[in-house]
Amino acid sequence: MADLRSIDAPFVALGPSGVAIRDRLKGLTLQDEKVLRLVGDHLGPLASSDLKVRCAAGLDHDTGQWAERKRALTGKSSSRWAGSITKATHDQWALARRNQLAHIRSLEAGIATITHRLSLPVGEKGSKRVLGGYRSAQEWFAKTRRLHLLRDRLEQERADYRAGRVRIVRSGKRLLRTRHNLDAAQLTAAEWRERWQAERRFLVADGESGKRYGNETIRVAPDGQVSIKLPVPLAHLANTSHGRYVLTSKVSFPHRGEQWRDRIEANRAVAYRIHEDVQRGRWYLTASWTISPVKTVPLDAVRAGGLIGVDTNADHLAAWKLDTHGNPIGEPRRFDYDLTGTTTHRDAQVRHALIRLLHWAKRHDLAMAIEDLDFQTEKTREKHGRRKAFRRLISGMPVARLRARLAAMAAELGITVVAVDPGYTSKWGAQHWQRPLTTPRRPVTRHQAAAVAIGRRALGHPIRRRTAPPPAHQSDEQGHRTVQAGPGAPGREEPRPRIPGPRPGAVPPGRGAKAGNQDAQNRSGRPAEHIHLMLSL
Repeated sequence: MADLRSIDAPFVALGPSGVAIRDRLKGLTLQDEKVLRLVGDHLGPLASSDLKVRCAAGLDHDTGQWAERKRALTGKSSSRWAGSITKATHDQWALARRNQLAHIRSLEAGIATITHRLSLPVGEKGSKRVLGGYRSAQEWFAKTRRLHLLRDRLEQERADYRAGRVRIVRSGKRLLRTRHNLDAAQLTAAEWRERWQAERRFLVADGESGKRYGNETIRVAPDGQVSIKLPVPLAHLANTSHGRYVLTSKVSFPHRGEQWRDRIEANRAVAYRIHEDVQRGRWYLTASWTISPVKTVPLDAVRAGGLIGVDTNADHLAAWKLDTHGNPIGEPRRFDYDLTGTTTHRDAQVRHALIRLLHWAKRHDLAMAIEDLDFQTEKTREKHGRRKAFRRLISGMPVARLRARLAAMAAELGITVVAVDPGYTSKWGAQHWQRPLTTPRRPVTRHQAAAVAIGRRALGHPIRRRTAPPPAHQSDEQGHRTVQAGPGAPGREEPRPRIPGPRPGAVPPGRGAKAGNQDAQNRSGRPAEHIHLMLSL
């Protein structure tokens, strides 16, 4: 039997650490839009220049340089605008560093895979766990060239990482690349330029506890009135005292509006961001704030009432309720979503499926168990080679977005989420649960069986079902005995080894249901004839 990888223990997933809500700025006048664009266009170049200075400093940056950058920006804007710009720059540089390290790990994995396959003879077959050699000499030669390319890239990325060099594009590389493919994007040069300028504007203000309504730069009153502290060069555009501009539009925040209102009335910090959606011709205001981590429920308390196992797939969520003993109860549920189309459509589909799933769990007052999926190492073409359809399938699964949304929405409804190791759940679920749960009126899919496996793993039970005991141990005289492994038994989820010899409960030779019953046979000398002769004497 091949060695199986270790299975991590299930754990209760943490809730969100922040909240973000958004509302549309309706009814803005032409003067309001003009002022917003002027402020954003003035602060945008300042944010770009500050990011350039931060990237040039690299690993030598310290608090003194941070203060110097802020002083340089204060004279061109204001102290609070300068603080928001420098903080956004720091967060963007840190994110680029994390992405750079993840890219290095991806290159290392690709190089290791190609090196292994090149060391094998051409045409050698592999297995499910070990890749074989390349199919042809032509493919082998092409991969040798790609290996040199990846090694050069890895050497360059490592040098950049050691030196602290990062490459960042404000407004995103995707929009930048769209400039070279305007026909495919169905955009004109003017339309692209408008989007580019809108994305590079800077209208973000960090909150500050103790100040009026939690933010002095972009202030939103409890009645929804929005006012902006104008930068010093644009102070002449103010329509009220203290260099502020009040918008004619008001916001209400239908979602979490009470929480937001309670927070600003207590003068607690709230960050705001104003941005323009060029495609729709709309302006939006986003409010965000941090929240204290939600205290997680102990795992034993979560298991006390059973839970719902959820299997994540490319087009639906398969769910099944389980009791405390790991037995599926009721009927399985399926929550579909469509991941085709635009990003907004895909996000709405995932959100709608999660809402239906969470409301179903809330009605039954049960926790949920879901796989702790991460496909970052599974998307490389070096690992899956020509299996483009499979790579496209796992790349399209929104595991990161689904995981983040599920944690936030479940915390809002008070539903506990248990994350489990995804190893072998689909394989063992189909092996041990798909056929026993299938009935003539209820065909069970592989994904529904995987949901049962996920739920059992979260409950601390092995995935495999209990096997029937031998006939001698099925009576009450000796007590019922099963081959079920305990929660603490090592390797309890692994396949049961084959024991040589007769199976427990097998019928010995000559002792079947008809082996000793000769009355039903048309043979001479059967017991019925002997009994008849004895009675006739």
